[in-house]
Amino acid sequence: MSDTTYALEISPETTLQFTLTRSTSTDGRSLTDATPRCTMILRHPGLTKEHLAFKVKTTQPRRYLVRPNQGVVAPGTSEKVTILLVEKDKQVLLQSFDRLGQSALDHSKDKFLVQSCAAPDDFADRYMSAKAKVVDGPEGRASKELVESLTTMWNSAASGSIPIFNKKLHVRHVVASAEGAASKGSSAPQPLEEKPNMDNMSPEQMFTEVTSLRRKYDELVSFSVNLTAERDILNNTLEQTKRDLHREAAAKAALESKVPGAFSNSPKPSSGGMSLFSVLCFALVGFLLGIKASTSGVAYIFADVPVLGGVLGLELGDEVEIVPEAVVNTEL
Repeated sequence: MSDTTYALEISPETTLQFTLTRSTSTDGRSLTDATPRCTMILRHPGLTKEHLAFKVKTTQPRRYLVRPNQGVVAPGTSEKVTILLVEKDKQVLLQSFDRLGQSALDHSKDKFLVQSCAAPDDFADRYMSAKAKVVDGPEGRASKELVESLTTMWNSAASGSIPIFNKKLHVRHVVASAEGAASKGSSAPQPLEEKPNMDNMSPEQMFTEVTSLRRKYDELVSFSVNLTAERDILNNTLEQTKRDLHREAAAKAALESKVPGAFSNSPKPSSGGMSLFSVLCFALVGFLLGIKASTSGVAYIFADVPVLGGVLGLELGDEVEIVPEAVVNTEL
């Protein structure tokens, strides 16, 4: 047995159309009457004696209200499903229509998915019994029991034990004209032939039609100009941001190149001259050499040095007597 045996017949078959009307009407209609809605009829084709369970899903669960979104259909019967478009999204669609016309609504990506499968006999009996108590018993409690039982059944079907048939439907949004909204519910729609064409129009009607088209054209041009201006502002802002970013990056690189020398704790060695420590070391070495020279009898060579000769007590022209080593050793 193929899966189509458990498929419900859906009307409409392929597209769900929502007609958008203005909420502020002059004929006293309530906002509920202006709420866009669409009705689906799910009919059991009678190809099987089993009850068929259904579930309705959508790609935009926050935009649409589905009542009921799941249930069970007995053989030979049908179920009515009402889908409402919430007011906030309706206003968004109307604003898009006012800016760009019907073309802004012709490419809707909203979709609905209707799933159906065979319901087990014991579950179908319990469901129909609980559904019959909705009229006699507390509606809230009975509805909660139905939802819980349906959820359990669909969880079991999702495991693959029960074949499921899927049917996808697209969504189309249209905006009703003022004349069509005023006559809705009171009379049949006027045939298209009653609308005058260009050949039957009077000069006043043609002037009015041209004026209306001109106004729409001016609005479209103004909208395009505003978009272009916003694009230019965004481009200028982007370029300015790029320049600021490059400037900040260059300043950061320059600062990083200066930081090692500016914030170093170790003293920087000088390029020329001698430090005080080096001078003291050379002075100490010279002093020791002077003492050594004076004891060895060669100090006279430092007599010509201006400063060092004075330190050693030598004068220019003085000669140091050289004592033979043998005499020194004899005296000692």
